[in-house]
Amino acid sequence: MQQAPILIVGASSGIGHALALQLLAKGIPVLTAGRSVPDLNGTVGHIRYDALEGPFVEAELPEALSGLVYCPGSIDLKPYRSLKPEDLRASFELNVVGAFQCIRSCAERLKRSPGAGIVLFSTVAVQRGMPFHAGVAAAKGAVEGMARALAAELAPAVRVNCIAPSLTRTPLAEKLLSSPEREKASADRHPLKRVGEPEEIAAMAAFLLSDQAHWITGQIFGVDGGMSAI
Repeated sequence: MQQAPILIVGASSGIGHALALQLLAKGIPVLTAGRSVPDLNGTVGHIRYDALEGPFVEAELPEALSGLVYCPGSIDLKPYRSLKPEDLRASFELNVVGAFQCIRSCAERLKRSPGAGIVLFSTVAVQRGMPFHAGVAAAKGAVEGMARALAAELAPAVRVNCIAPSLTRTPLAEKLLSSPEREKASADRHPLKRVGEPEEIAAMAAFLLSDQAHWITGQIFGVDGGMSAI
């Protein structure tokens, strides 16, 4: 019996794109969703979706899913004096409300696949206080809390885990890595003295969706070059 697809929201670039490539290389069916169609061969389809416009049209979803990965996020770094309430609301809409809407639309479909898993994304800045990160840390902290709560609520049918990366070489991080000097400064803040690659974060997501992770739920995994622990 063919495995139900894994739905990746935000697979057009960065970690979501790297994850789709890794899953497809293993023969795992992938369904994508987002504002633009990703440059991928072999997916079972694409659903147009914008987290800020509301939930999925559920009729467009397949009857069953074996996984859900919500990749959209933001890196809006501002000093607290420049951070406005509307900035916080926008961050929560994208990171928290968008993820919740996807989970709510997909939960019953995930329950039809034994061992189904959900993967969400946080940031190392939730556990390690960093200046100018109040907005993103607040939103991603809410994602971590939601992941644990939904892991309890959806157990034992669906597992929910969260990955908390540090700075990773994605389009969102381009401004922070825009010169060799900036990249070196960013790398030097990590014990492993480099920034992360999207393939490394994607590999953790692929593991959490795999059969080898069927006894893992409600966890926050730091994939951060050691920044959160050392």
